[in-house]
Amino acid sequence: MDVIVSTPNLSDQFDQHVDIVEPLFKHYGSLKQGYGKITTVNCFEDNSLVAEQVKLPGNGGVLVVDGGASLRYSLLGDQLAAAAIENGWSAILINGCLRDVEIIAPMPLVVMALASIPRKTVKAGKGQLNLPVNFAGATFQPGHYLFVDETGILVAENNLLAPI
Repeated sequence: MDVIVSTPNLSDQFDQHVDIVEPLFKHYGSLKQGYGKITTVNCFEDNSLVAEQVKLPGNGGVLVVDGGASLRYSLLGDQLAAAAIENGWSAILINGCLRDVEIIAPMPLVVMALASIPRKTVKAGKGQLNLPVNFAGATFQPGHYLFVDETGILVAENNLLAPI
């Protein structure tokens, strides 16, 4: 990545224009910083839409998955993380669990989730795509931008790192 993301600097510079995400999430991929345009998936214990999205061109975007903070099923595993990398996604944020932690750890992708669990997801084809989702004290709007580093996560309407 050519651009260094510093959420403290962005927070200081754009304080009134960002949502700060509560510090609930743990890093699982090898990349610890990134940013991109948000695509949202709202799903509860069913990763059918997550699987579809990571197989589409990500164009450097961030997939925000609202799993309702369920700690019962995984919404991402190593195969879907590999598909996300192959298709150009820069990051995945999961308000829920993932699995295959040891396999995802060296992958060149920002992956954050609440926790890990070995149980695979339910596949019922349920969920909603690209609707605003709210969790961890922030609103994630499709088309807005998410910025992440080891300090934290913030959301803004515009790309705060775009050249002026």
